[in-house]
Amino acid sequence: MSHLKSLDELEKIRQRALQETRVRQSGQKTQVVVGMGTCGIAAGARETMAAILAELGKRNLTEVMVTQTGCIGLCDREPLVDVIKPGQAKVTYARVDAEKARMIVAQHIINDQVIGEWAIATR
Repeated sequence: MSHLKSLDELEKIRQRALQETRVRQSGQKTQVVVGMGTCGIAAGARETMAAILAELGKRNLTEVMVTQTGCIGLCDREPLVDVIKPGQAKVTYARVDAEKARMIVAQHIINDQVIGEWAIATR
């Protein structure tokens, strides 16, 4: 059995447990959809997808479903990422590079804060 070394470590464990509980209690999974048509891939969607998966893994967020889709016709705004949270409007983010992808996980997926300056649509 390992022992806690600090109050900060305990707080991190508490925060992770709260996040996991919130997702489980919703009964539905948060979904992240990355545009992976040829236009999205050319714009860097593979790196965006990899950053999202890595950030979710780093934070142990196993209840988030990440999928891909083809081109939706907004090629000049690729890579596109949709965040669909149960009970909330779908948010589409444009020009999502790896850094933005990590911020979307931290701010929107975990803390329910839409990053308005990057969002191009909500429905």
